[in-house]
Amino acid sequence: MGSPEPPPGGGSSQFDEKDGRVTAQLIDGLALSRQIRAEVGARAAALAARGRPPGLAVILVGDDPASAVYVRNKVKACHEHGLHSVLEQYDATLPQATLLERIAALNADPAIHGILVQMPLPRHIDPQQVIAAIAAHKDVDGFSVLSAGELMTGLPGLRPATPYGCMKMIESTGRAIPGRHAVVIGRSNTVGKPMALLLLQANATVTVCHSATPDLAVHTRQADIVVAAVGRRNTLTAGMVKPGAIVIDVGMNRNDAGKLCGDVDFDAVREALGPAGFITPVPGGVGPMTITMLLVNTLQAAETQA
Repeated sequence: MGSPEPPPGGGSSQFDEKDGRVTAQLIDGLALSRQIRAEVGARAAALAARGRPPGLAVILVGDDPASAVYVRNKVKACHEHGLHSVLEQYDATLPQATLLERIAALNADPAIHGILVQMPLPRHIDPQQVIAAIAAHKDVDGFSVLSAGELMTGLPGLRPATPYGCMKMIESTGRAIPGRHAVVIGRSNTVGKPMALLLLQANATVTVCHSATPDLAVHTRQADIVVAAVGRRNTLTAGMVKPGAIVIDVGMNRNDAGKLCGDVDFDAVREALGPAGFITPVPGGVGPMTITMLLVNTLQAAETQA
């Protein structure tokens, strides 16, 4: 795949003094997100100067602790980069009809350019109906059927934030994507499927693997790019990658000590990739980029509506 240059996101190799090995370069999601957010801030200021500050409405139903943290981080990022953000919190008993009415009101609000309903929702609320209720031009999560169709057919539109961020991280390595073999582990509507489509649009040759794939390692050992997005620890181990590959870890799990980790056996895989490889850490990799691309989507929606 050629000699890599350190990525703009702040990649660096690590020398292991014990055995003299050099491990793969890190793709620093925090550094890359700071770079993109600076651009977002400048564009948001330009819109604000025209009297059209980008506006994002975030709706949280229930008291899920993880959801509350995600929502706070999203709202904070908006405020830090010149976006107007409205947080609406509701009790878990909120009727679905009331939620749909509130979404309809936000659809009609010219000061709101993006609407995000935090998942998961309480069991009595149908997430598909909620997603369908959000106006397509305000669907900054990129989860609607129309957004999925635009991605499927190659039309411009709002892309799901996590796969969108993954693509930016892959691009930050400086490696050319066209003609490379990419393996996506996972087939969810929010990450796996749109990730595969974005890679196809970039002219990669894409293999999608999942729970029914008989021998995952057969596919990943051939891959120039691996995106692990199944939500299971150690899905990708050292013997499953080839040296010099790019590994993007979307997973968010806890190890036996309660420490945050991804789907990749990080230390072992980083060593197996060698100095020509790239890998994302957990935390500090895909997570910051997801919020950053949500800001980008909100800004894009505001610019289009303006």
